[in-house]
Amino acid sequence: MNRNKMKKDLKKVALEKLKEVIDPEIGANVVDLGLIYGVSVNKNKVKVRMTLTSLGCPLGNFLISEVENKLKEAGFKKVDVELTFNPPWTPERMSKELRKRFGI
Repeated sequence: MNRNKMKKDLKKVALEKLKEVIDPEIGANVVDLGLIYGVSVNKNKVKVRMTLTSLGCPLGNFLISEVENKLKEAGFKKVDVELTFNPPWTPERMSKELRKRFGI
């Protein structure tokens, strides 16, 4: 298997695992919420660039911890989560299905 295909497959595994991280206040996963800005993988290491719905989100630490735990469950040995607020999250980042569900 070539290296690019393997990276794409690992990225897909990471994104699927991230869909298991549910924001308990909103009841939706962090991928569909648009909180995941980027995922990069290199063998058994994964880096996630993510944001929160607000700067003072009371569940920030919980969500970051859940992201780390789910990715380790998937077999990644090293998980690096970079939290950013640039660009700031807006409801337009949500998946089409989720925006429809919330009437946006």
